[in-house]
Amino acid sequence: MADHRGFLTQRERELPPYRPVSVRLRDWREVQAERSGDSPYLTRQAGRCMDCGIPFCHAGCPLGNLIPEWNDLVWRGEWREASERLHATNNFPEFTGRICPAPCEDSCVLGINQPPVTIKNIEVSIIDEAWERGFVEPVVPGRLTGSTVAVVGSGPAGLAAAQQLTRAGHTVVVFEKDDAIGGLLRYGVPDFKLEKEHIDRRVAQMEAEGTRFRTGVHVGVDPTWGQLRARFDAVVVAIGASLPRGLRVSGDGLPGVVNAMTYLTQANAAVAGREVPDQIDANGLDVVIIGGGDTGSDCLGTALRQGATSVTTLAIGYEPPAERPADQPWPTTPRVLEVSSSHQEGGVREFLASTVELLGQERVEAVRFAETEYLPDGRRVPKPGTERDIPCDLLLIAMGFSGPDARDATDQLGIEIAPRGEIARGEDFQTALPGVFVAGDAGRGQSLIVWAIAEGRSVAAEVDRYLTGSSSLPAPVRPGDVGFRV
Repeated sequence: MADHRGFLTQRERELPPYRPVSVRLRDWREVQAERSGDSPYLTRQAGRCMDCGIPFCHAGCPLGNLIPEWNDLVWRGEWREASERLHATNNFPEFTGRICPAPCEDSCVLGINQPPVTIKNIEVSIIDEAWERGFVEPVVPGRLTGSTVAVVGSGPAGLAAAQQLTRAGHTVVVFEKDDAIGGLLRYGVPDFKLEKEHIDRRVAQMEAEGTRFRTGVHVGVDPTWGQLRARFDAVVVAIGASLPRGLRVSGDGLPGVVNAMTYLTQANAAVAGREVPDQIDANGLDVVIIGGGDTGSDCLGTALRQGATSVTTLAIGYEPPAERPADQPWPTTPRVLEVSSSHQEGGVREFLASTVELLGQERVEAVRFAETEYLPDGRRVPKPGTERDIPCDLLLIAMGFSGPDARDATDQLGIEIAPRGEIARGEDFQTALPGVFVAGDAGRGQSLIVWAIAEGRSVAAEVDRYLTGSSSLPAPVRPGDVGFRV
């Protein structure tokens, strides 16, 4: 245990401050002020960890992060050892420490009657300190197995699978259809949440370990999935869940109605210095975002930085409470109001807002919405007589994703799509076609980054077992796992 009285003497959460709104809206750098391993609040927060007899934070995290162990090491100032314990379960803590919603904190035992330990901030502080001190080095395999593996998709699931398999001695090639590695980490998550240098140095580490990367390769076109399967001993499909949910109201085809990921991808490419012809820019526009989740929040922060005149977010459901409600007791994950850094920067949030139709002639000009009414059978419908209009020059659809774009794979390989839209697979992550495996959102549907990395690590163990007959690689999750709930 770290400080055996820490949770008694230090009862409040302490986090590093955000940079002032007036400053951070002028750039695309991460919103949080620079972290330092020397910060006394970090030691105090690590000392609040109770080293519980049953650490529920383990169950809250699908990666099974050894949270009490690295909290203790941070409290003692043993940064190298803390980095080693962190990397024992997580390939990319600099990603999860920045963009994961931290279900581990919802499960923290201290949360019964106090604010939980700042687990996420301690995690990212460990890895940032590890990079600063040169603790993160390539892990080169001692021998090569002679087997080859293709990983299609370079998001967190694909990268985790590739790194694990490379370290096991297999020759791994990662194929990415975009011009740079990272998947949605690269082009979906704005720089103000995750600066891309964090991706670049991980890719450099993986290249030094032996992983090979091929960008600008659209598997299914050139090469076909069949050609890829014939060329490699195993294939891991980690293409994410990129098919967006549509709005399906009158006027949804008007110019100015844009899928959120199209908008964010263009913005991220422009921030990276790439030329983006006909870029969708919110400067001087009245922007409306439909969808109150993380993607909608990312659109909000992006539109504000581009100089939008106004930004309104419409969420169809009730406004959640600010604190854990009584009917969602610890250690369940409560549904509470999420206030991101983007929400603190500006914009208006409307709850119980059901979109009725989009108005306009040559392009979208306004959004008509009504109060959401909950029917006895659970359906949500617009309440008659409550309609109102708000001006809109740019409408961003951020309603989530329905599944992977796997038409080429299913047509060319004969693999199947499950009833909910994801690629069908067995308990060993393998499809009906031997040697073809599925990991991440492509197999479980839209989910969290920690689930993607956990599935990437698990599918690597199954691929290793398929190729060699056994595996010592960790497998933290199974395809049917849904997370810790009470």
